[in-house]
Amino acid sequence: HPTFAKSTSVLTQSLLSRARTKASTSRRVALFKNVDSTSKACLDGRRNQTPLVNINPFTPDSILVQSSTLQRNNRKRAHWNDSCGEDMDASDPEIEDELIPPSKRITMMENNNMMSRYASEFHELEKIGSGEFGSVFKCVKRLDGCIYAIKRSKKPLAGSVDEQNALREVYAHAVLGQHPHVVRYYSAWAEDDHMLIQNEYCNGGTLSDVIAENNRRMHFLSEMELKDLLLQVSRGLKYIHSTALVHMDIKPSNIFISRKPAASVEEFEDEEDGPTTRVVYKIGDLGHVTTVTNPQVEEGDSRYLANEVLQEDYSNLKKADIFALALTVISASGAEPLPTNGEKWHKIRQGILPHIPQVLSQEFLSLLKLMIHPDPTRRPSTSDLVRHPVLLTASRMSADQLRVELNAERFKNALLQKELKKAQMAKAAAEERFLTTDRVLTRSTVQSSSRTSRLIGKKMNRSVSLTIY
Repeated sequence: HPTFAKSTSVLTQSLLSRARTKASTSRRVALFKNVDSTSKACLDGRRNQTPLVNINPFTPDSILVQSSTLQRNNRKRAHWNDSCGEDMDASDPEIEDELIPPSKRITMMENNNMMSRYASEFHELEKIGSGEFGSVFKCVKRLDGCIYAIKRSKKPLAGSVDEQNALREVYAHAVLGQHPHVVRYYSAWAEDDHMLIQNEYCNGGTLSDVIAENNRRMHFLSEMELKDLLLQVSRGLKYIHSTALVHMDIKPSNIFISRKPAASVEEFEDEEDGPTTRVVYKIGDLGHVTTVTNPQVEEGDSRYLANEVLQEDYSNLKKADIFALALTVISASGAEPLPTNGEKWHKIRQGILPHIPQVLSQEFLSLLKLMIHPDPTRRPSTSDLVRHPVLLTASRMSADQLRVELNAERFKNALLQKELKKAQMAKAAAEERFLTTDRVLTRSTVQSSSRTSRLIGKKMNRSVSLTIY
């Protein structure tokens, strides 16, 4: 659609410059060179009333909104032609740009004179991570007392590619909503040309952190743990793909871990997409997300990049996520660091699995090999993965293991409840014995006191009975 193509092309322009730059005087003169000042004021007043809003390109109704806007402007253009006394060419791109609000008008505006929202609403606890985008801080929100992860850009973003990625992440989070295997988004704002994003805090760090620690200890995730990882992330990807979006940057550093207590996991037992273990994997960092229907691809990490994306073939972008997910699981299995290029890189793109330093079942290896198949159409979809018998077996095993642990916890709680009940009964019995003894002693004391205080002839004249014959 021409209107949609025009709006998406604006994505590549500097948001800050569009927000700050005023309309060119020469352009206005060229457009209205035959129109009097009253007619100019007619359109200028209308332009000043244009609301400053961002158009989210990932929302299903974004095209409809822009289409209705165009139709509304076409109707009002005819009215302006009559009132301004000048016939304006509807096909003129300059007029079109004046009449249709740009897709992005709000961006990283300077607020040096405003109080920092970050400082006023959050108490920073510690820095928990950093990357290309910036740094992530663990913070407590002063109002609700809950912990959040605040991502802050490490350099001014206005007019940069990082700005596009930051807004892309905000747009994607806003559209996706809430899912057990996607990091939850709360809000985003700009301060001094820096973007800040308030996300869910995941207390287990990232999968990349776990892999680094396992390599240091020469310990790897077991096959059951790898299957559980693959199943959970597949569920998150399935949800993302169901909204006609693709992640395009699946890798260990973008898989976050939330460690849940057994009681909270029990709540999700009956949910298909709910966690089956105490370790919950969540997909985060949506800076490369794009739509399937109108892809604006920003290539991610080359180590996890599918070859067809490198060749600019965007017809199977969902399968590119599957390719990256397979290599993410392989990285967690203890394999050596993936190559960024060269012969080993090309061998993987030919469907050859890298060396894995542990024995895995042939069924699981076959699934991983299928996920990196050179032909993207041969790779399984996320729907295939979440129903795959190899992964469902692991899921059932994880659920059974969890139930065993839950039953053990319940047994311990039952014993504690039993002991507590015994203690309460013993305490009640002791109190009853004490009260009974106290009543007996009180009664005995009263009776004894009554006997000793009885007055029989004390200080009284004794009567004398005389019988005289």
